[in-house]
Amino acid sequence: MKPKQILNAASAILSLALVFSPLATHAQAQGTRSIWNIPSAQYPMVDDQGRATFKLTAPNAHSVQVTIHKTTYEMTRATDSVWTLTTPALPKGFHYYFMTIDGVKTIDPNSQTFFAYSREAGGLEIPEGSEGDYYRPQRGIAHGQLRTIEYYATSSGTWRTAIVYTPAGYDQSGNHRYPVLYLQHGMGEDHTGWTRQGMMQHIIDNLTAAGTATPMIVVMESGDINVPKKEKEHFVEITKYGTSFYRTFIADLVPMIDSTFRTIPDRDHRAMAGLSWGGHQALDIVVPHLDMFAYIGLFSGAVYGLDVHKNYGGIMSDAKTFNSKLRCFFIGYGTDENVGQTKLRKELDDNGIHYTPFISQGTAHEWLTWRRCLKEFLPLIFKSK
Repeated sequence: MKPKQILNAASAILSLALVFSPLATHAQAQGTRSIWNIPSAQYPMVDDQGRATFKLTAPNAHSVQVTIHKTTYEMTRATDSVWTLTTPALPKGFHYYFMTIDGVKTIDPNSQTFFAYSREAGGLEIPEGSEGDYYRPQRGIAHGQLRTIEYYATSSGTWRTAIVYTPAGYDQSGNHRYPVLYLQHGMGEDHTGWTRQGMMQHIIDNLTAAGTATPMIVVMESGDINVPKKEKEHFVEITKYGTSFYRTFIADLVPMIDSTFRTIPDRDHRAMAGLSWGGHQALDIVVPHLDMFAYIGLFSGAVYGLDVHKNYGGIMSDAKTFNSKLRCFFIGYGTDENVGQTKLRKELDDNGIHYTPFISQGTAHEWLTWRRCLKEFLPLIFKSK
């Protein structure tokens, strides 16, 4: 074989090695797989500094970007077919992300999908240390169950779906009855948010096992929050943002839950909480129905321009009576977000409305804030007088 032929053969062998070797698609791999990767995917990976590395096989693409929240990063072509990106350190917690390939916004095929922004999205977890154990599944404790319930809503003439958490031992507890927490997602999300992004089942399992939370049933339903972002409305006088859910909630969902599960169907054993616009929905539903609820939780609740003397028929203007009816009014949010919480708290303070505040340090309008809010809220509800 001539020298030139030897060189060409060596180049061909090297090219094949690069194509089929793990080093070609996993070069400079650091850290561990994201917990939200599909089973066969090594990437995205997250290192101990919180940097995420993404890899995508797209041989015919001309440009690929990764968008995490509001920041877009350019991927670079590592080989003829593989694109790669390592981000700067990212905040801890769960983050939605998208890939854009030649201008088409899509989902990373390596990621599990999550419903957000009224569409499917990828998900990335930048792990906390042991301080995040409260939302991780733990061995050696009893665990509740998640049940998917389809029911017919007479008020709307539609079939709907709810996810219901039942506490550990529910099926073995005979005639024992339980209080109920109704837990809502945020704008552009759905009923799956709390059990996936929020990990609520692990939070409540762990708190119940520790004796700090009362065993309870938790109900999660879609809040019908699907108004296009371009539509401008006054946030207090809501006419479209999820209000179609209110009638269904009162007329169909609550009666279905009380007739299907062993609940304690009175106000002292019924609570409602929600994140972001789900918090707004919780306020809209609970305040006019204090005969049904004694607890409310606003997690980064999107409540703007509240006037206790005008909104909800002035129910909140009599602070003494209002305070006597709510056994817990919880308001939680992150230090790095601005969803009107300062103004809301001032309005409540100025009018003598009692509430329990919680401020999550170093977090924004994100799932880590809401996991922490749930952790703080659960021990406050359904306690004996």
